[in-house]
Amino acid sequence: MTARPHRLRRAALLVLLSPLPLLACTAEPGDEAGQAPGPGQAPSGSVAQVCDKLPAGPAEAPAGAVKIDPAVAGDVATKTRSSPAGTTFWLAPGTHKLGDDRYDQVNPKAGNVYIGGPNAVLDGRKINQYAFSGDAADVKIRNLVVQGFAAPHDEGVVNHDSADGWVIEHSAVQDNEGAALMAGARQQVRGNCLRRNGQYGMNAYAQSGAITGLVVEGNEISGNNTGDWEAKIDGCGCTGGIKFWSVNGADIRGNWVHDNRGVGLWADTNNNDFLIEGNVIENNDGSALMYETSYNAVIRGNTIRRNNWVDGKGYIDRGDSFPVASIYISESGGEPRVKARTDKLEISGNSFENNWNGITLWENSDRFCNSPANTSSGSCTRLVPEQEKCAQPGIAAGALNADCRWKTQRVEVHHNRFVLDPAVAGCEESCAKMAMLANFGTFPEWSPYKGEVVQNAITFAQGNRLYDNTYAGPWKFVAFEPSRVLGFGEWQGAPYKQDTGSKFTRAGGG
Repeated sequence: MTARPHRLRRAALLVLLSPLPLLACTAEPGDEAGQAPGPGQAPSGSVAQVCDKLPAGPAEAPAGAVKIDPAVAGDVATKTRSSPAGTTFWLAPGTHKLGDDRYDQVNPKAGNVYIGGPNAVLDGRKINQYAFSGDAADVKIRNLVVQGFAAPHDEGVVNHDSADGWVIEHSAVQDNEGAALMAGARQQVRGNCLRRNGQYGMNAYAQSGAITGLVVEGNEISGNNTGDWEAKIDGCGCTGGIKFWSVNGADIRGNWVHDNRGVGLWADTNNNDFLIEGNVIENNDGSALMYETSYNAVIRGNTIRRNNWVDGKGYIDRGDSFPVASIYISESGGEPRVKARTDKLEISGNSFENNWNGITLWENSDRFCNSPANTSSGSCTRLVPEQEKCAQPGIAAGALNADCRWKTQRVEVHHNRFVLDPAVAGCEESCAKMAMLANFGTFPEWSPYKGEVVQNAITFAQGNRLYDNTYAGPWKFVAFEPSRVLGFGEWQGAPYKQDTGSKFTRAGGG
């Protein structure tokens, strides 16, 4: 559904992983329908309401730290250049500035640490493009406000060059253009406020290969995409709270993702091995979560509420009945041949409250490697990285026919709670749908997936299962193609046989 990122000098932003032990990516055996968090309850772990109560940094310089004086413009950059690698810097309380050139920035050395004192602010004044740049590894930034930087579209302010092993903690990166953060391997982003940035709160994309080992934990991510980039570049797919590109291994835990213009969390193009757990995702204009042309994930124990109202109503206003959803799975699923902590895409134990639609499992019959309809242009599947192979005659049968297509397969949706109260959502017929569908294949002329090939596959042959869920509200179910709208009994009956063991109550708000 989206274009690949624009190939500017830097094109990504985000948060990465720590050496924490990896969590098991299967649902707890004791999960039962209806036991997901209820309205007003936090999911597992605390809600990350951190923007208005970030902990203050130390009031005095730590032992051995170099003091940075806010009265001296560019002091932090100058002292960074003159100090050895591994130096700790303490930014004294006050507003710190860089020089008056747009490329004035801090270029850390390996292992440097930057700690803000109480109310220490690094302000780009809408003059400087980047705050912290360069390829030095294992840099740490703590207790600092970074604001007012004017990063270009698709570029970022902190860790601009996607260096490895950075740790960003208990800081506010806010009111910047572009993206608040970039990401490199082994990066950790914990307990931060990422708000009101022009494009992304966080965006992970690395030109030199997949980002690995990413941890995003306990952050508040809100009000991002102030530049409304989807309106400026139609179909750019370049906005939201967090965007992930080709990330291989990410733990996204305990965050509060809210009130972003666009999608809350968006994994787009060849991501793999995600654990998305214990987050509160609410009041985002678009989907709470999109998992697109990607592989192997566990999405569990999240509270997902009041998302997609703006985008959902927009579809209806322009006469489009496609069931855009609060969780949108697009050409993504489990793949045992791609190494991960799970070989499924599992959605379990989540609470869905008054979102515009529930979950949509979708596959575009015309979107596959080497097709002109592939909006992730230039990207091929993880199973066939060589784009030129996905062509006739080889793609017509055999392994290439199976592997040149991103598949919505091995998706399991179970033990979730779906509530839709029409009085709250302001609609009934158009906003209470669950869906598993594809389009009729038509393009390109040489496509081996024309007609009902993919529609049959996603509905009946690719191991997609819903079971043991609880529904309260006027829910309908869309199967095979957009116009096939079913009642609960039809959805459970042959030939679909979905939602075995699930419970349905017509009244909403239950």
